Amino acid sequence: MDLLQKLLDIVLLPLTLTAILFLLPPFLFLKYLFSLKRNIRSENVANKVVLITGASSGIGEHIAYEYARRGAILALVARRENRLQIVANKAQELGSPEVIVIRADVSKDEECKHFIDETMNHFGRLDHLVNNAGVSRVDLFEDSTDIASIMDINFWGSVYSTHYAVPHLRKSKGKIVVISSSAAWLCTPRLSFYSASKAAQICFFESLRAEFGPDIGITIVTPGVTESEMTQGQFLPKIEMPWMPVESTETCAKAIVDSTCKGDMYLTKPSWMRVGFWMRVLCPEVFEWCMHSILVNRPCTHQNKDR
Repeated sequence: MDLLQKLLDIVLLPLTLTAILFLLPPFLFLKYLFSLKRNIRSENVANKVVLITGASSGIGEHIAYEYARRGAILALVARRENRLQIVANKAQELGSPEVIVIRADVSKDEECKHFIDETMNHFGRLDHLVNNAGVSRVDLFEDSTDIASIMDINFWGSVYSTHYAVPHLRKSKGKIVVISSSAAWLCTPRLSFYSASKAAQICFFESLRAEFGPDIGITIVTPGVTESEMTQGQFLPKIEMPWMPVESTETCAKAIVDSTCKGDMYLTKPSWMRVGFWMRVLCPEVFEWCMHSILVNRPCTHQNKDR
């Protein structure tokens, strides 16, 4: 057995790289053809029921507006009910036939069950679940406090919501949208717990996609820095990246809904952020040096929420 392992260590990687070299061009061509097909057969979400968590501001708010423009029926979830009502009113003005708002904290299992049940009781179906609710915290690992809450909201919140939504999404052949983050693979200093929660989220939903097969579509979104409550104020200076361009929330939301309706597996917005992923895979030493070089040893704590 040890001999076999050593043989595989020596032979498998070169063979795989050689195969990729020859198979990549036809694969990319086929992928392009499939993308054209998905564009032509993009899903019409008019009168379909879409539940969005963290819909009171930021990306979640503008995803609600984008679905509304396409005639979707909305269930909006967040902790700030008064803010949700403002979003709901605008969504109806933009074209949504009906919108309900549900106050809930996604970090609590029973409240996730409640808003899924409330949506089903009101509309009788669920077609898309958008797991958007999240929280960021910027500080050094040694200075971190209340670290469990980040995982409770970013990871467990999407797990709880999905757990209760899956039986209904199976019936409708529906879709799950996961708003993760490019921080899951950029591993930015001062964002260790945020990055970990988003990486866990991606791994979880990739596993689910393999389990569900064609029954439920899953689109995993890894945005870069986007305008929201999470990135306003001193966010970029505090992670020592004031040079990072910020994308408009409206542009990001439109790309997310387009990608979901086409049935894409992944979306990175803006697409140039993928350079960081490949740099990390191909040149990990250079990548780590670059990430470490932006860290300044001064205390910093900053928290923003979109729940």
